[in-house]
Amino acid sequence: MLTITLLGTGSPLPDPNRAGPATLVQGAGESYLVDAGRGVLMRLAGAGVAPSQLDAVLLTHLHSDHFTDLNDVITTRWIGTFEPTPLRIIGPPGTAGVVDAIMASLGPDVAYRIAHHDDLDYEPPVEVTEVESGVIDLPGATTITVAPTDHRPVEPSIGFRFDVDGASAVTAGDTVPCAGLDRLCAGAQALVHTAIRKDIIADLPIQRIVDVLDYHSSVEEAAQTAARAGMETLVLTHYVPAFAVGEGDDWRDLAGAHFDGTVVVGDDLHQVEIAPAS
Repeated sequence: MLTITLLGTGSPLPDPNRAGPATLVQGAGESYLVDAGRGVLMRLAGAGVAPSQLDAVLLTHLHSDHFTDLNDVITTRWIGTFEPTPLRIIGPPGTAGVVDAIMASLGPDVAYRIAHHDDLDYEPPVEVTEVESGVIDLPGATTITVAPTDHRPVEPSIGFRFDVDGASAVTAGDTVPCAGLDRLCAGAQALVHTAIRKDIIADLPIQRIVDVLDYHSSVEEAAQTAARAGMETLVLTHYVPAFAVGEGDDWRDLAGAHFDGTVVVGDDLHQVEIAPAS
């Protein structure tokens, strides 16, 4: 069984009801955080998961809205554990440099806490792995596979596939339809995909917003990706423009015109369970 929790269904646009992009994937007693947008620790708390319980943080790409609260995850895990426990951070090439910069920004805070707590005599331990494709070398029962996606000019960007105990799910991140994502989805049961309403955005009088059309999937394109792979469940997230909490039937209908499986359009902390394939 895999449990998917939509921790943050928002976008770069601040929303009082939606945290930034973040998804929790759990199975076989393991917990993986995909992206770490604004408010991620509050949503993790809402899901009953502490940073110390995370087996890894996986970044789909290095747009700021997808990792803006990674510093909070690093710090809170460090001060909330009582022996050095490295936080595994996995992302595309460039991730190590971003984490180095985050660690540098935390320098004064780290020094203050070490000076204040006699039992805290080490800096936050992190282990960074940069990947573009293949199976990630991690302990545990979950197999995590990576493939490139297409969010150009944000490059590289990646998606993740989780397989455990016969259940499988893919987290796509920001991307247009592409061969790498299709490879990840082949034979999997569920797809968590960011999506935007291109039909609405195209008519907006703000060019900077209209610019997002060429490197995100529409609701229809996300549904078509799931349909090509013969998947059972499509979970939409990262809504642009966001709708009111509890709404989104029009998004579901748009996806349903292209995908015969279950379409999930959830708010923050919505959970989806993926049973083993029959």
